[in-house]
Parts: sequence; C-alpha cells; structure tokens
Amino acid sequence: MCSLSGLTRFFFSIVIVMSVGGLAVAQRSKSSTDDSDFGPVMSAYLGYLSNEQEVVDDRASRREITPAYYRRNSNRIHALREMAVHIVHQSGNDYVPELEAVTSEEFGTLFEHPPRPATFRQNEILANKFRFLGVVHSGEAFYLFARLDPYEQADLMQRRGKESASAAVGNGGASGQRVGQTGSRPRRAVPK
Repeated sequence: MCSLSGLTRFFFSIVIVMSVGGLAVAQRSKSSTDDSDFGPVMSAYLGYLSNEQEVVDDRASRREITPAYYRRNSNRIHALREMAVHIVHQSGNDYVPELEAVTSEEFGTLFEHPPRPATFRQNEILANKFRFLGVVHSGEAFYLFARLDPYEQADLMQRRGKESASAAVGNGGASGQRVGQTGSRPRRAVPK
C-alpha cells in the first residue's frame, strides 16, 4: 500500500513538471513571436523581463517565496512589459527608459516623502528623479515611473534654477539681498 502511494506521488510530480514545462515553452514561443516586431534594445529588455519571471517561477517552485509575493512580482513584471511595449509603440523608437513599477504601499522605496497618487499627472516629474508614466492594472494597480537619466536631471535642475532666478527678478529684484550689498563677493587676494 505504501509503495502505491509513493508511485502515485511520483507520477503526479511528473505530470506537474511536464505541465509547467509545457506552459513555459508556450509562453516562450508566444513572446518570441510578439518580440519580432521590436529592435535589439526592446528585445533585450523583454528578454530581461522573461528572465526575471523565470527567477520568480523558480523561487516559487522551491517554495522560497510566498504565493502573495509570487503574484505581486509576476504582476509587476507584466505591468513593466505592458508599459515598455506601450512606450516603444507610441514613440516609434527602440528605446526603453529605466522603469519602476510600484504599488501605492511601496512608494517609500522610491520617495523619501511618498506623494499621494491622486495628485499625479501624466509626464509629471516627481522628486527630480522620476517621470510619472501612468497606472497599469495587473492584478493590482501599479504606478509606473521612468527614472530620469543624469543628463535629464541636470537639465531639469538648470531650468528650475533659471526659473527661480527670473522669478526673483520679476519680484522687483528682491532676491533676498539687503540694500547696499553688492551682487558679487569681493575677490580674495591671492599671494604672489
């Protein structure tokens, strides 16, 4: 009797492994046909997301993560894929910015002072680091952001500096300088 239950478990595990393998093959073939429309950058990004899903699947199969963790991360990967495809189709460029997908409870991972999602506007810059792209509903609501590259951040800070300087001039020149003070510091004498 004991050997029969062991044999049943063995066959059951083989059936599970084969069905999971079949799903993985079907998913790969589906994604490879969909990915043929994209250039090398987007194809590489989609490959990265597929690899991330494989890691999550592997960890779930070894019971290293909870089912809730598995669902959230699988849904996050799906949301990232959906936004990347949208960006490339909309722009017509083979370019994907560094994307972040977080739920409202996870805003603390991106922002020192988490903003309220109800106030977000499309393409709004937040914390001088992220551009809000939109919300993707994949099991739950994921807020997607594009991380600004260093050049975009520097340009943004430079423009905001010019805007604040012109606003100070627009206020009658009241830039916090006292009457009688010069606009520049005296030069320091350099000994010869």
